[in-house]
Formats: sequence, structure tokens, C-alpha cells
Amino acid sequence: MKTDTEKDSGSTRGSREGWIEAAYQMLIDQGVEHVKLGVLAKSMGLSRTSFYWHFSDREDLLDALIQRWKEKNTDTLIGRTELYAETITEAMLNLTDCWVDPRLFDAPLDFAIRNWAQAAPDLQAALEHADAQRIAAITAMFVRFGYDMETADIRARTVYLTQVGYISMTTVEPLDLRLKRIPGYVEAFTGHRPTSGEFDRFASRHQTGKAA
Repeated sequence: MKTDTEKDSGSTRGSREGWIEAAYQMLIDQGVEHVKLGVLAKSMGLSRTSFYWHFSDREDLLDALIQRWKEKNTDTLIGRTELYAETITEAMLNLTDCWVDPRLFDAPLDFAIRNWAQAAPDLQAALEHADAQRIAAITAMFVRFGYDMETADIRARTVYLTQVGYISMTTVEPLDLRLKRIPGYVEAFTGHRPTSGEFDRFASRHQTGKAA
């Protein structure tokens, strides 16, 4: 008789990524306390055999979720601040792609990590480090366009903490309303309003569902 691992070795459901995805959905929907092997196995229609083929224990799976968060959100955000741009407004729009396109930045995952960290000191430390990395990257973006360090730091914190507020309050806006507000946000953050050409290029990325 074949084990679950053997039956599902060629499918996503029983793969390492399948377990991570199931754990991710459980984390987002119900919180980390519900990310348990028995619950996951039942929801996936698998036995524990498949899990132990890919992970040593529950903590190993949780570490994979944290790594996914770091790569999806922190690494991507930093990368957006480093994209080529001719103006600070264009650079800000490159970063703003993260706030509009969930394929770039996973706001529900960030929210879940922040909730989880309240009862997990090691994760809280990792979250504080990630926040510092993100703010430093945005600060460096402003400095690149001629802002002094003190001004760049304040503007970076304004940008980032505004978005953390969106995440923490689970604010949801229709895409057309979010797009309408963005030129004003960019002006508030940078002191300059994006040109019509800059904003049109930004908007076209999201109206077509294609991120740059």
C-alpha cells in the first residue's frame, strides 16, 4: 500500500510547498495557534507521513512561514526602493506598487506576523529588524535624490508608518479610489506631485494587472 508521500510525491498537495501554503492560509485565517500538524493534515486530506517527509517538526514549518514573509515582504520592498527612477516621485511610485499589488507585498501576511510576534519574543525581534531594514531602505531612496539624512529619515518613517497603519487597521479600498489618492500621497511624502506621465505609467501597471 502506498503512503501519502508516495501518492502525492508528484503533486502540490503533498509537497513541501503544499504544506507551507496550507499553513499560510491557516495563519492568515485563524492565527498561528491554529497552525498545528493534526489540523493541517486533516484539512489537506493527508496523514502525518507526508509532513515528516518535508519538515522535522512544527517549528520547522513555522520557520518556513517566517522565511516566506521575509522574502515576500522585506526583500521585495527593499528591491522596489532600489529600482531605477529619474525622479523621487517615480521612485515613490515604484515603492507604491507594493501597496497596490498583493503579488509584490502580502499585507495579510504582514498583519498575521505582527499579531503572532506579540507572543513570540524571537519573532518580535525579527519584526523589529525587518521594520528597521525597510525604513532604512526608504531613507536611502530619499537620500539618493538629494534629501538630507534627517529629512529623509522623517519622510521614510511617514511613508512606512502610514502603510503599517493601513495594514494594522486592515483598511481596504477599491482600486479606483486607491489610485485616485496616490498622487496626493506621493506629494505628501516627497513634497512633489508626480507628473501625469509618471502616474499614467504607474496606473497602467495596475489597471492591466501587471507589476513592473
